[in-house]
Amino acid sequence: MRSVKRIGYLVVALLVVIGIGFGIHSLTGGTASGSKTIVVGSQGSDYDIWQHIAKTSQAKKLGLKISVKQIADGVQLNKATTDGTVDVNAFQSWSYLQAYNKENKSGQLRALGTTYLEPLGIYSNKYKKVSDIPDGTTVAIANNPANTSRDLLLLQSAGLIKLKAGFNALSDTGDIASNPHHLKFKLIDDTTGPRVLKSVPVVLISNTVALEGHLNVLKDSIFHEKVNDSTKDNINVLATVKKEENNSQYKKLVKLYHEPAIQKYIKNQYDGTKVEVDKPLSYLK
Repeated sequence: MRSVKRIGYLVVALLVVIGIGFGIHSLTGGTASGSKTIVVGSQGSDYDIWQHIAKTSQAKKLGLKISVKQIADGVQLNKATTDGTVDVNAFQSWSYLQAYNKENKSGQLRALGTTYLEPLGIYSNKYKKVSDIPDGTTVAIANNPANTSRDLLLLQSAGLIKLKAGFNALSDTGDIASNPHHLKFKLIDDTTGPRVLKSVPVVLISNTVALEGHLNVLKDSIFHEKVNDSTKDNINVLATVKKEENNSQYKKLVKLYHEPAIQKYIKNQYDGTKVEVDKPLSYLK
């Protein structure tokens, strides 16, 4: 009788162990980490791109399940990544990420890999080339730190101003060393560029905003960024929280973005204005 009871106890114990194992399996979605749905936070045209990517056969081949969440404000998108509302975000440049980390010590983010350079352009309805811009012209530039500095760097590349040594992502018009053409600077909300172009002779507009205003930076700007050492801070990255920077599943998103079929789609959809940059993170540092 005692033996029968002992066997009964063993059976119950085995069932409990199996039950616990099954519960853990169910909670984790299986033993493979790849079964977890990765939430990618994005905005604007990048949101549209990642919605497309999430449905592709290339994502399926890499074992990636992707859900895309739209958050229109960049700071809020980074904070959503910090608090775990999204796992990875796809919207910001390397310089924007550095500026954000500098201002948010308790919510540090890390880049997973590079994606593209979306060239910033100098636009004008009045002048056909940079050399046509007369002294004293008003130039509209972005009023947020990361984009203000980027705008000024492009004006320097165009030969219109010279910046002080040590100019960085948080620098502004106070860091202009020389303004030989006596340009006047008008700070604007950088999402309003195409509208401002109707009233200001020269406006710097990011490509995301330009596309929304039916402008093509490669065709419609009078000067724009190229992929080189001077623009590497402006290369866009995928970003996540510091503790997940080596997450192998998240890293697969970088590989996925650079799949030839996906790049072909992006090039066709955006007229080549999202210039692919497939570089190691060491290139940015």
